[in-house]
Amino acid sequence: MHDYMIIFWLAIIVITGIAEALTTGMVTIWFMAGGLLALICRFMNLSVITQVLVFIFSSFLFLILTRPLIKKYFNSKKVQTNADSLIGKTAIVIKPIQPHITGLVKIQGQIWTAVNSDNNYPIEDNEEVIVIGIEGVKLIVKKI
Repeated sequence: MHDYMIIFWLAIIVITGIAEALTTGMVTIWFMAGGLLALICRFMNLSVITQVLVFIFSSFLFLILTRPLIKKYFNSKKVQTNADSLIGKTAIVIKPIQPHITGLVKIQGQIWTAVNSDNNYPIEDNEEVIVIGIEGVKLIVKKI
């Protein structure tokens, strides 16, 4: 009676487990746990509707309760690069930064391309700017 549900829940567990192993973003582990709880419900001879409801609610409950913690844990291992250390530092404009057009700045003896965080006005030569972010190989700066 309903032995196909054992196969179904095992397939959900295996498929989501394989998908989780192939990704690095903690995407399907919640559904793997939900599938395990649904399988336990099957062994307790609960109805198919109950198994499906347990799968849905437990999967989303695991997702809501544990994802922020796991995301925080994984993001805490982010290594700051040398470029990231430029954020908050002052630079000198050596080629004007026009609205929507990159210019050049000198910071810590290095020359970087830079864009204005507020594209409404140009930043002229020899003006001081502060680095507020990095986008690829461009510094995002604002006038001091």
